Amino acid sequence: MKYVYWGTTTLLALMMAGSGTLYFVSDTAAQTFAALGFPDYFRVELGVAKIVGAVALVVPLPRSVKEWTYAGFAISIVSAVIAHTAVGDPASAIVPPIVAFGLLVASYISYHRYARAAATPSPATSDA
Repeated sequence: MKYVYWGTTTLLALMMAGSGTLYFVSDTAAQTFAALGFPDYFRVELGVAKIVGAVALVVPLPRSVKEWTYAGFAISIVSAVIAHTAVGDPASAIVPPIVAFGLLVASYISYHRYARAAATPSPATSDA
């Protein structure tokens, strides 16, 4: 379970950090935000949030912080699908957020299973 958790979480973090970085350096990203009807400052806010969230997923932080990070990413990803669909973008525009959502779900489920397994003492190490 540890490998599933770290694999999916690393891919998700890279995807979020990469897209967050693109919001600052890509003219195409800025044009996409404008085409979706979002103000330019929202692109900056979301870029910062994605980079901070990506870091929050991979560093040791309290469980509540990780839960909020997963929730924030879920809202962001679902909102991206809705926004692209609402403006009539082609189906190819919603593939990346759907892939990200799949990684998010896999990471979240494996996070809880991994944390539960780490908290449960194994029979070999108990003093029974």
